[in-house]
Formats: sequence, structure tokens, C-alpha cells
Amino acid sequence: MPEINVNMVAVLIAVVVNFFFGFLWYTPLFGKVWAREMGFDPDKKPSSGSMAGGMVAMVIGQFLFAWVLANNMAAYNPETWGFPPNENPPFAVAGMAAFFTWLGFYLPVDIGTVTWEQKSWKLFGINTSYHFLTLLIAATIIAFMP
Repeated sequence: MPEINVNMVAVLIAVVVNFFFGFLWYTPLFGKVWAREMGFDPDKKPSSGSMAGGMVAMVIGQFLFAWVLANNMAAYNPETWGFPPNENPPFAVAGMAAFFTWLGFYLPVDIGTVTWEQKSWKLFGINTSYHFLTLLIAATIIAFMP
């Protein structure tokens, strides 16, 4: 049985970095467009209680996201199974982990929002790009801090 070790410091750093990245992505970069595409009033600000609850939920979600990604990356690491170390550079490992996780788990759901929920392709582009980039950020942090 392999021993999967997860660097919790790397997981926590990924949580913090992706929390701030999400703020940037959905506020100054694409906030107004995203809100419009979701059918929200982009000028209406949520209540402070709603905002605080959303932030807590986001931190918990980001922790689960980074922790599971770190577990998956460790499970596919040859050293976990007693084999020689991976010859690929950390960024290649991170890129493959991010791409294949996005391709298999995020992209199908994001496409479903267009086909079944009648959301726009513009919203799809904003959300699926965010999902891929958060995966890439977390995977890179985890790969460089084994």
C-alpha cells in the first residue's frame, strides 16, 4: 500500500493564492461581465453577511479543492509507489495534473451550463478559464513544494 504524503503548507498556500486570484478574476477583471451574464445587477452589492458567508464557503471549497488535487498528484507520483522519481520537471507535472483534471472534471460541467442551463458561451469562457487557471496555480504550488 502506498504512503501518500501531502504538504499541507503547499495546500494552504494554494488556498490563499487562489482565494485572492478568485477575487481578482470575479471582481476587477470580469466581475461586471460575469454578473451581467449571470443575470445579476452588476451595481448591486451583496450584504456584508452574505459576503462573509460566501468568503467562508469559498475558503472551505478552496481547501478541499487543493487538498484533493494534492492527494491525486501524490497518488500518481512514481515515488509514492516505490519507483524511481519522476523525470518530468515540476511545471510539466503541474500542467498535466491541471489540464487532465480540468478536461475530465470541470470542462464537462462547464459545457453543461451552456447546453442545459442556457448560459452564454461568454460566461462559459469566464468560468472555465478560471477553473483551469486555479487548477494550474494550485498544481504548480503543490508540484514545486512536494
